[in-house]
Amino acid sequence: MGTTQTHEGTRPFKARRWLSGGHVQTLASFLIQRRFHLPVPEERLVEVEPGIKVLCHCHWQADRANALTIIIVHGLEGSSESQYMLGVTEKALAAGMNVIRYNQRNCGGTDDLAPVLYHSGLSGDVAAVAREVIARDGVSRLALVGFSMGGNIVLKLAGEWGLQAPPQFRAAAVCCPALDLATSADTLHEPSNRIYETYFLWALRRRMLQKARLFPGHFDVSRLRGIRSLREFDDKVTAYYCGFTGVADYYDRASAAHVVEQIAVPSLVLYAANDPFIRITAETRRKFAANSNIIFVETEDGGHCAFVGARNGNGRHDDGYWAEHEIVNFLRRF
Repeated sequence: MGTTQTHEGTRPFKARRWLSGGHVQTLASFLIQRRFHLPVPEERLVEVEPGIKVLCHCHWQADRANALTIIIVHGLEGSSESQYMLGVTEKALAAGMNVIRYNQRNCGGTDDLAPVLYHSGLSGDVAAVAREVIARDGVSRLALVGFSMGGNIVLKLAGEWGLQAPPQFRAAAVCCPALDLATSADTLHEPSNRIYETYFLWALRRRMLQKARLFPGHFDVSRLRGIRSLREFDDKVTAYYCGFTGVADYYDRASAAHVVEQIAVPSLVLYAANDPFIRITAETRRKFAANSNIIFVETEDGGHCAFVGARNGNGRHDDGYWAEHEIVNFLRRF
């Protein structure tokens, strides 16, 4: 069991009554349906590579240029409609921030936009969206937020930018980032995690079949035969169609763990010691500790991107979703 590490401004996490434990937290966050009160967003398609566009849902403050703008990146098979995306958006808008809910390639109903798949290393796509809002909307301050796979992408971009980041880039905040991809994929295949792996494989297989229908001749669905693990899917499908030599090459090149030493802006990393399948290796923890820009907060409980805590009764913005509150509170200073 891990110990809770906090920093100034972070409240300790306490699980909601009857919802303690990594699996319970993870499943509860998935099953509990929440209500959100959000204004209608501006829908914007951003070209991230020639012929490849992603869908962003943009929420602007009245003075968009001077408000902090956050770009939120979802996890594997999520979208801009994932509950944690909507939860952060609601809280950040109330705090006076602009919010861009970013859909990764193919996500949010955009399978028909290009004959490509998405993967965990597409930090360049987020960089393209950041450049777009800086140039088109004149935003003066920018922060990145990511969950799970999206957390890896955010940290990867922050590390790649390093000291050469746009001057508007001020901070990053991530929850349960999958930044050691190989280790986490292998953990996902453990018997206790088969429920999650089965779900991911079902969703990924469904997406692959949909892409094959939309773009005849681009995808060979026979590659799906016999796949029993996420690692096998990433080897036979993701790596094959995304320009990697194989799964080892993909996991190595896409993992943010290689560049976290180069992160040059204040960055908050939230992680639960009982996350069922995301693992942060000892080597990556050493890199976190060696970079004074990174605040690593590990709690004993919380599961995977869940952190369902007790409600404190102070309105819908104090709904007990601890990680969402901590991310927004961290970003307030910027």
